[in-house]
Amino acid sequence: MNSGKQELKIKRVSSRKRSRDVLKSQLTPVKKTGGDTCLQQCPKNRRLSGIMADTRATEFCSDTEDLFGDYDSILEDSSVLAKLDDAEQNERQRDVQPSAPTNTTDPLDFTPLRPSKDGVWKQPCQDLLTDSILDDLGDEPFEDLPPSQLQFEEQVHETSKWSRTKRDRDKTSTPFRNPDGAGEAARETNMEDNTRRPSKARRSVADQLKRTMVCNGATPAAMSRTAVMKEAVVTEEMSVAMQAMETVSAHTTDLGPFFGLPSKVKELMDKLRGIKTLYDWQVTCLNLDCVQERKNLIYSLPTSGGKTLVAEILILRELLCRNNDCLFILPYISLVQEKVCGLASFGLELDFMVEEYAGSKGKFPPVKRRNRASLYIATIEKAHSLVNSLIETGRMDKLGLVVVDELHMLGDGSRGALIEMTLSKVLYMSETTQIIGMSATLGNIKDLQTFLRAENYTNDFRPVQLKEYVKLKDSIYEVDPKEDECFRFSRLLNFKYSSAMQKIDPDHIIALVTEVIPAHSCLVFCPTKKNCENVAAMICKYLKEEFLQQRAAEKAVLLRELRDGGNGSVCPVLRRTVPYGLAYHHSGLTSEERKLVEEAYSNGVLCLLTCTSTLAAGINLPARRVILRSPYVATDFLKRSQYKQMVGRAGRAGMDTVGESVLILQDQERHMAKGLVCAPMENCFSNLLLDDGKGLLSLILSLVGLNIASSLDQIRDFLGGTLLSVQQRQLCVETSLWEAVQRCVHLLKDKGLIAAATDSDGQSLQVTKMGRATYKGSVDLSYSDVLYRDLSKGLDGLLLNSCLHLVYLVTPYDMVSQCKPDWMTFFRQFTLLSAAEQKMSAAVGVPESFVARKAAGQTVKKSVNMEVVRRMYLALVLFSLLKETNLWSVAERFQLSRGFVQTLLSSSSAFCSCVLHFTEELEEFWPFKALLTELTRRLSYCVKAELVPLMEVVGVMESRAKQLYNAGYKTLTHLSNADPAVLCRTIEHLNKKQANQIVASAKMLVKEKAAALQEEVDELLTVPSDLPSPLKTRLIR
Repeated sequence: MNSGKQELKIKRVSSRKRSRDVLKSQLTPVKKTGGDTCLQQCPKNRRLSGIMADTRATEFCSDTEDLFGDYDSILEDSSVLAKLDDAEQNERQRDVQPSAPTNTTDPLDFTPLRPSKDGVWKQPCQDLLTDSILDDLGDEPFEDLPPSQLQFEEQVHETSKWSRTKRDRDKTSTPFRNPDGAGEAARETNMEDNTRRPSKARRSVADQLKRTMVCNGATPAAMSRTAVMKEAVVTEEMSVAMQAMETVSAHTTDLGPFFGLPSKVKELMDKLRGIKTLYDWQVTCLNLDCVQERKNLIYSLPTSGGKTLVAEILILRELLCRNNDCLFILPYISLVQEKVCGLASFGLELDFMVEEYAGSKGKFPPVKRRNRASLYIATIEKAHSLVNSLIETGRMDKLGLVVVDELHMLGDGSRGALIEMTLSKVLYMSETTQIIGMSATLGNIKDLQTFLRAENYTNDFRPVQLKEYVKLKDSIYEVDPKEDECFRFSRLLNFKYSSAMQKIDPDHIIALVTEVIPAHSCLVFCPTKKNCENVAAMICKYLKEEFLQQRAAEKAVLLRELRDGGNGSVCPVLRRTVPYGLAYHHSGLTSEERKLVEEAYSNGVLCLLTCTSTLAAGINLPARRVILRSPYVATDFLKRSQYKQMVGRAGRAGMDTVGESVLILQDQERHMAKGLVCAPMENCFSNLLLDDGKGLLSLILSLVGLNIASSLDQIRDFLGGTLLSVQQRQLCVETSLWEAVQRCVHLLKDKGLIAAATDSDGQSLQVTKMGRATYKGSVDLSYSDVLYRDLSKGLDGLLLNSCLHLVYLVTPYDMVSQCKPDWMTFFRQFTLLSAAEQKMSAAVGVPESFVARKAAGQTVKKSVNMEVVRRMYLALVLFSLLKETNLWSVAERFQLSRGFVQTLLSSSSAFCSCVLHFTEELEEFWPFKALLTELTRRLSYCVKAELVPLMEVVGVMESRAKQLYNAGYKTLTHLSNADPAVLCRTIEHLNKKQANQIVASAKMLVKEKAAALQEEVDELLTVPSDLPSPLKTRLIR
């Protein structure tokens, strides 16, 4: 034999999948998964060096498993390869050494390498490596091996003992032959001296391991190989995209497969959203130089122009290509939940976390993740608290992108002030965080650009043409800014009205809606909630009988779901209007009713909604025609931005070729309406000075508390980067900005929220414990001292055998003014309380004698704080809800609208979360931490305890949770492992899209919880970087 050194070159090829037909497992069979047919089966009588002797391998298959694919994990471990190569070389050298004379007659049954047709030396697939080669591996354990390889190593040790015994007996090393072995992928072998020689060369150890592991399918693979392969492909594409983005120039427009993202994103857009191509303006916007250079950007388009998709692509690019966290700020809880639900599937497929920050949900600071990025989707209030927590923990550098929807809400009262505070802190604390703002067209967009140091992109694109009309008497006029009067006559209404109809419907609403329904959809915006219900009922009276026949079965299903959601109760108006395909939509509906109505309208079961202006700012529900019943919202004349938002709902992309809006006017409103439909857009102004500077007070408190500023000069320096500073000439007319700052600092000192301290640099501002609790709990400064007194008083005699006392303490102060107690109801509910609960009520300032006198209509001489009385009344409402969880019956008992009760419940859960964070910062309130944690959870869902885990899933309301629980899906784990197709068949009236969203949301929640636990484990097991060294320890001794 030639003893020259031989170099083995291993060529990796796609391995064929194992046979799935041997034994069934509890995993999904191949027949159901539609997987590829196995091209090669492992021989059923194969013997691998005694490891599996005469044992039939049990085979398993997961839905996405491809055991090796184009990837072999063991070959990626350099330490294992080194040991195997050394052992193999030693064995070869031992084989080629001259044999002793006594052994020359012993036949050595080695099979040589055979040349193939292409001249490459290849091993026959029948040859298996003798176990003696593994002897030289010794007892040194492998490091960092997967479980399957550790199991293989243990089996090898046992087999090696058997081989040595056999070798000692036979005086030779003879490998097993496999008479039934099928041909497998070739392994190319290169000889350094280019000589071809027959040898005892055996199959490489890596090949042996691979063959053994393929046939030894006794347990399922710990990780899906197909999933690994997919991840590798996506990672490679992301790497290419990142390199392209680093080298991008102003002339480069192609950043990668899909705007710098892996092609899988494009596939998911098609699969999950049905989006195959982008609009031209979207392509242009994504390729702007400022976007590529990660500069801040404000882009403005009409409603329904597709603004959100651009933001989502930029978010995905930041998450995947730069591995940075992102914050997506939305104005309403419903929008946050909709976006969380829509992006959960992307998170699962592309391996990033989607976390909801709305209402009482959200962890502060967020969980710190080492291996994956997070997308925080938050309301305006939660986003501010989130940014505060990131600044406090020094993690702003990880926040790569902030996206703000409805940026023009900067000019919207106290919520606008919160947006300004949040963005100002991001700008001041992080130079690397990019800010993207989506906005309606504004008159002073330049101010916002200066504030955010941003570029601006504006386009008037709409996927569907919008035609605006106004109606005066029975005439329709088209809006045309080129005309002197802004209106051009279009046509007369063609609908015959009787005298009775004319009295009931003087605005000709019936004529306008029947021109489009039921073939098309229609929205009718009304000035008040009551008017919504009245208009819907009025239209039904004059609709033809054919409307009842349209999708009658689906309407019956909707009514049944409304009844189930109301625990047997249905709104009388909806019971009358739904059979005609009509419904109303406003804040007086419960969350479940709103969700059902929205889904039915989106699916075409309902063809008309009468609604308030809140629908225009909320979830996207477009229509062929939008009718504005009046140019008022309650008693306030419409703003141009509100008008544009409403009429922007006209025209459904992909369904309509045109959208129409009709504004109904009275003669006296004609002149005002001219400014509404033709005037330029309004300006957006800072609201930090609103309500006597409440926003500025809150901002200064948080600046001191977060150590961003500790002196007046530093505060002034920070404020130089706010929108208020940009607009101070218009807003600070009577008092300068500097004077306003000084006044606010003095006021905060008077309230005991900050204090002045003297140090080496002079006087500095420091936050007090009370001040820290206030800003970390996001408690309104108007109520912080009242809350502290109530909590302190509550500790003196906290009632623990009932939750009434705790419920009273977390009843929102700002809802008290909206409540007017019914005294007889108050007295009846008061008498149902236990003696301890009545005593607690008297302790807070509401004695039984007072309630009894008010119920009897008698005058009360003793002064009582009516704020406390009304708050106690609301606490009784919440207390009743927690006991029986039936919102309808509680609303009826207390003579309140179910919508108000729903709002009270939502506000209470959010305020309870705030009070919890408030008490965490004050040592004297330590008992409240555990108590309020559980109460927040109960108020958030207000259902029986067993349904709470299911209610955590976005989109699952109480009635759906009951269906799932009764069907056996009792936990998040059940839901996350559910088959959407099975869910559709099991759960009544659940469509495929809903099932997929529920399962995806459940999977994301489970993934989030598991990742949080894993991060905690990793942190516990990590060696501290500041661990004292032995030398230091000896010196201390």
